[in-house]
Amino acid sequence: MVREIVVLGSASQAPTRTRNHNGYFLRWDDEGVLFDPGEGTQRQMLFAGVAASSVTRICITHFHGDHCLGLPGVLQRLSLDRVARPVPVAFPASGDVYIDRLRHASSFYDRLDLRLQPVHAGLSDEEPVTVEDVGRWTLRAAALRHSVETVGWRMEEHNGRTMLPERLAEAGVAGPDVGRLQLEGAITVEGRRVTLDEMSVERRGQVVAFVMDTGWCDGALALAEGADLLVCEATFASAEADLAAAYGHLTAAEAGRLAAEAGARRLLLTHFSQRYPDVGPLVDEAASSFSGEVVAAADLARVAVPPRRTG
Repeated sequence: MVREIVVLGSASQAPTRTRNHNGYFLRWDDEGVLFDPGEGTQRQMLFAGVAASSVTRICITHFHGDHCLGLPGVLQRLSLDRVARPVPVAFPASGDVYIDRLRHASSFYDRLDLRLQPVHAGLSDEEPVTVEDVGRWTLRAAALRHSVETVGWRMEEHNGRTMLPERLAEAGVAGPDVGRLQLEGAITVEGRRVTLDEMSVERRGQVVAFVMDTGWCDGALALAEGADLLVCEATFASAEADLAAAYGHLTAAEAGRLAAEAGARRLLLTHFSQRYPDVGPLVDEAASSFSGEVVAAADLARVAVPPRRTG
């Protein structure tokens, strides 16, 4: 199974010749989560080889145009392709009016079973709120600090167990008994009770955090905590820190600090201002405070979620 981010667009307010408006597609096993579809997302999906039918849910951080104006085209394409399964759309609750306008931005034959998931998350909330728990993983949201109501997202796989073949062999557990042990937690083999804890080690679930337009806040830290992959805005360089603060954005250095304080493993910088044709200095700024891997988003690039950690 594949777990990766496909970058559909990496520009902020204004697209450039090389960067489309925002758009990010998370492949997560059999799930395909589309984050913040800005203008041109549908065409970028074609270039990236992302079929519209692979979108299983959509998450929107806020309703500035560079994060949502591609939604009408995506929804109409899903309808055109006769996607029969429900498609949840999660968004900050105050954006109800914008969801309605975007959904009905033009006339089309609407066959889509759209399931709206308005999120109520306040800046005072200490923990991210659960939007949906599907059993294997949980989608959470937390309020961010921007000029309009904004939420960030966290895909959190539930912890599991990694079986240890040498211990299974020593205990004589093989074949169907392995599955039974995983299911029941303990079985009896030749008169001896064998437990799942003895035959395995904890496998930490993978986490992908998505922190878009925001100033420094507790919500961003909570979302990014322990993330294997942190997708984070880096709209400005530190030289423009005053602009970043005024408009509710992070500098690249702050994105690096966020990743470091949260204990993230891989940092994907994005949402670059058009004033930076070369984002190399932004990567350097982030890397000055974060010792993990820093990657600058490029349109149509694929960035893998790091392998699971054991223990």
